[in-house]
Amino acid sequence: MDASGIRKVFDLAAKMRDPINLSIGQPDFDVPEQLRQAAVQAIQNGYNKYTQTQGLAELHEALGKACQAEFGWNNDHPFLVASGVSGALVLAMLTLVNPGDEVLFLDPYFVMYKHLVNLAGGVPIAVDTYPDFKLDVDKIARAITPKTRLLILNSPANPTGAVYDESQLRQLAELAGRHNLLVISDEIYNLFCYDQPFVSMASLYENTLLMRGFSKSYAMTGWRVAWVTGPKPIIEKMTMLQQYSFVCAPSMAQAACVPALQADMSAEVAQYRRKRDMVYDMLGETFGLVRPAGAFYAFVPAPGKNATAFVQKAIDNNVLVIPGNVFSSRDTHFRISYATNDQKLQQGLEILVKLAKG
Repeated sequence: MDASGIRKVFDLAAKMRDPINLSIGQPDFDVPEQLRQAAVQAIQNGYNKYTQTQGLAELHEALGKACQAEFGWNNDHPFLVASGVSGALVLAMLTLVNPGDEVLFLDPYFVMYKHLVNLAGGVPIAVDTYPDFKLDVDKIARAITPKTRLLILNSPANPTGAVYDESQLRQLAELAGRHNLLVISDEIYNLFCYDQPFVSMASLYENTLLMRGFSKSYAMTGWRVAWVTGPKPIIEKMTMLQQYSFVCAPSMAQAACVPALQADMSAEVAQYRRKRDMVYDMLGETFGLVRPAGAFYAFVPAPGKNATAFVQKAIDNNVLVIPGNVFSSRDTHFRISYATNDQKLQQGLEILVKLAKG
């Protein structure tokens, strides 16, 4: 296990004077005022102690209502409130993966997947999705072996911005059902879906461990709150493991997440749709960029198919981006995050185009 390539750039940014930072996946809008006030009020009201490991009862109730509205579920689904989706992934891997178990995920992938599978003693199996990053169920089928334990799905996806539609997910659900595979559906970017309605794997396949968080949707990256639901035996074991690790998610942040579930974030999503269009309009023709459909990333082909070399040129010109080998077995692309203000984004994109044209 090596140090996170994303964090290396994050640390580099702290040492630079006013860089154009297109590297970190962190919203540039602040937590909505009403949610900040809810956290302040929670502190004043004494939400400063441990909660139950599984999370506040009022947050569980709000999650149950939200899932009932979205999926039509009865209130019999178990929930675990975790310390971010990252924390939930740690718990899931240590709960589910035995030494030698194979875990499938799509390449390019969120950097944590491979390392957490390794941490649990499993075998990470990356299924190639180049060049268009589409969900190819036949490729996934060919990667399944008797040792395959589960599949991790991320839609909208980091780093590609790919979003999988209902038809693709139904095919995947049929395949997973044939092999009795658990699917971990990482839906941290579910609000950021620009060209089509978001479809959750959990709405189509019962054997899904659904993970969502508040970090990206409400800019609560430092608050560390997420939620998980899925098969009851798995949630119970993850909860038990949380007792011996994270203990509980931050109490005041949990309290503020109750009204967050009712917050209207459509204006922020519209801003990011516009930024996505700006990125595609400026980089699409020059770089041959596949149009991202969600999240707030673009995975851009590097000139000469050497991302590390191009990223170094960008950094030398005060633009921070991430080389593709952080997210992939290949180093042919680089990731930009357009979660920044319009002026910085425009400046950064202009520099990248200039570098590409030599």
